[in-house]
Amino acid sequence: MRSKKGLTVDEIFEKVKRAAKKINTLDSETKAAVLIKLAELVEANSSKIIKENVKDLERMDKADPKYDRLLLSESRIAGLANSLRNVAQLPDPAGQQILEKIMPNGLRLEKIAVPLGVVGIIYESRPNVTIDVASLCLRSGNAAVLKGGKEAHFSNTYLVSLIHQALAAYNLPEDIIALLPPDRSYTEALLKASRYVDVIIPRGSEGLINYVRSNSSIPTIETGAGVCHTYVEKTADLQMAANIVVNAKVTRPSVCNSLDTILADKAILEEFIPKILAGMEEYKVGVYADESSFPIFEENKYPYLYPAQAEDFGKEWLDYKLSFKSVNNIDEAIEHVEKFSSRHSEAIITEDIALAEQYMKEIDAASVYHNASTRFTDGEEFGLGAEIGISTQKLHARGPFALEKLVTEKWVLRGNGQIR
Repeated sequence: MRSKKGLTVDEIFEKVKRAAKKINTLDSETKAAVLIKLAELVEANSSKIIKENVKDLERMDKADPKYDRLLLSESRIAGLANSLRNVAQLPDPAGQQILEKIMPNGLRLEKIAVPLGVVGIIYESRPNVTIDVASLCLRSGNAAVLKGGKEAHFSNTYLVSLIHQALAAYNLPEDIIALLPPDRSYTEALLKASRYVDVIIPRGSEGLINYVRSNSSIPTIETGAGVCHTYVEKTADLQMAANIVVNAKVTRPSVCNSLDTILADKAILEEFIPKILAGMEEYKVGVYADESSFPIFEENKYPYLYPAQAEDFGKEWLDYKLSFKSVNNIDEAIEHVEKFSSRHSEAIITEDIALAEQYMKEIDAASVYHNASTRFTDGEEFGLGAEIGISTQKLHARGPFALEKLVTEKWVLRGNGQIR
C-alpha cells in the first residue's frame, strides 16, 4: 500500500513524527505567521478552491444532507480565512507554565503545557475541517495526519496544498500536516499507528465514531453526533420559544448543533404549535409528531406532517426534519432527554428560573442552554477561534474541542544533586 508519492503508510507516519519535533520547537510568532500566510493563500485562491470543490459536489446528490456540509462558497471560504486570523491571534497554549514551586529538598518543580504530538483526525465530507484542524494544530505546536472522506477528496487535496505552501514559506516541512489517500485501508492503518500517532479524533457520523472507538489502538477523543432537544416549558414566552426552535432547526440543519426534537408541555400545545408553523413551512420541515401533538398540527393544516414512530426519537436528522414530543412536566422532559440525548447540546425555554436551573443542573450534556438556540455550540461562537469538533465525552475535553485542549502536561524538575 503506497501513496501517490510512492511512500508506504508507515513511511508517511514516520515523516509526520519527525516533523512534529520541528513544529514543537517553533516560537509562537512564527506559528502565528504561518497561519496569516495561509489565510492570505486561501483568500487569493478562492476561485480555485471552489473549482476543486465543484468536482466533489458533482459526485454527490443535492438531496443528500451531506451536500451542504461539503459546499464551499465564497462566503464560507472568507470565513475560513477569518478563522485562521482569529486563531493566529489567540495565545499559544504550548509552553505555558501551569505550576511552579520549590520542594522542601530544594528541587524546583514546574508543570508546563506541551503539545500532544501527532494528532490523527478522521472526518467526513467537511473540507472546512481541513483548515480548522491545520490552524489549531499549527498554533498549538502539533503535527497532524488527516484522513478525510472520499466525498471531499478534491477539496481536501487542494486545501492541503495551500497549507504546504504556507509551511514552505517559512522553511518548515510539509509533513507537519499530512493528508492520507481516501482509501479505507488508510483509515485502518491510522487506527493502528500507535508508534507514530498520539491521539485520534473522529469527526462525523455516529457510525464513523463507533467504528473508530471499536477499532483504534490509540487513545480516542470522540467528537460525537448531536441529538439535540429543546424543551418548551409552560411558562415560556411562546413567541421567543418559536423563534428559538425555528432558528435551531432551519439555519443549518446538516450540522451537529441543529435541533432534532422539540419537547413541549401539553398545557401549551394549542397556543405554541401555531406559532412555529410559518417558519417551519417556509423550509418544508418534516415534523414527526406524537399522538398528542399530531392532531393540532393537522387542525392547522401543516403540510409536512407525519405520525412519529419510536425510531424518530433519539435520531440525528441532519436534514429539514424533526420530531415533536409532548410532555406533562419538566420531569418527563428530563427523563426523555436523558434517554435519547447524545450529550451534545440541550436547551430549555422557560420564564421559571428555578426550573431552568433544575434542567441545566440535571441534564448531562456538553452544553446546556436557557432561552437560547443550540446553534451556538461552536468553537468560533464561543470565542475559541475554531474547533476540531464538539466532544461529548468527559475525559480531557468536553464541548468545543479547540486550541487549549490540544496540549497535555509535562513535569520539569531542576535540582543540584538531590537524591531520594
